[in-house]
Amino acid sequence: MIINKFEYPELVRVEKNDVRYYRDSQENLVPSVTTILSATGDHSGIDAWKRRVGPKTAKEVVDEATTIGTAVHLAIENYLSGTDWQNFTDDRLGMMAEQIAKRFVDDCLEDIDEVWGLESGLFVDGLYAGTADCIGVFKGIPTIIDFKTAKKIKRKDWITDYFLQGAAYANAHNVMFNTDIDAIAILMVDRDLLFKEFLIKKSEFDNFTKQWKQRIIEFYKTHEILGRE
Repeated sequence: MIINKFEYPELVRVEKNDVRYYRDSQENLVPSVTTILSATGDHSGIDAWKRRVGPKTAKEVVDEATTIGTAVHLAIENYLSGTDWQNFTDDRLGMMAEQIAKRFVDDCLEDIDEVWGLESGLFVDGLYAGTADCIGVFKGIPTIIDFKTAKKIKRKDWITDYFLQGAAYANAHNVMFNTDIDAIAILMVDRDLLFKEFLIKKSEFDNFTKQWKQRIIEFYKTHEILGRE
């Protein structure tokens, strides 16, 4: 399933002032895609939730979600790489992660016709960089593929930043390798083992690309390219 069609760079990550940067091919420090989205996004909803449940509960919920998400992503990566993917801890979170990963395997991973890269570094010199979950051919179409776990399946209008992230990676890939990727697949499984596919193509993709470019502009109004050290 894995086809080494492109040579993806190993990104060098740098933490500076509690912000994640990567080095581009010119040795500039550029922000990660998630840094840009976080700095320019609306956090009022999540902030209100944290105030409502309190910092201790909020941290527990986030840590639990991170543990499950990390285990599931590793399992998917191993499955797509053709290696043993069923290596989970024996505790509650490990068993939950295994069930969620199995749902991905059973319901959607067979729709990935080719895998060009897993956890692949991408960048646009002087602007941004990041790591894509999966790049390849999904249902016959070159696509940026992202795997998401969730407590409950989210509505499409709640996950705009997921699509913006995909647009960022697709555009970086097109710049780096002269490709024409214009599709994003967000594949999501929740704690009830419900599966949802969000597939963005053509005109919708163009719209998210425009929104992503606006977010870059907004970010650089208050941030500078750090350049060489």
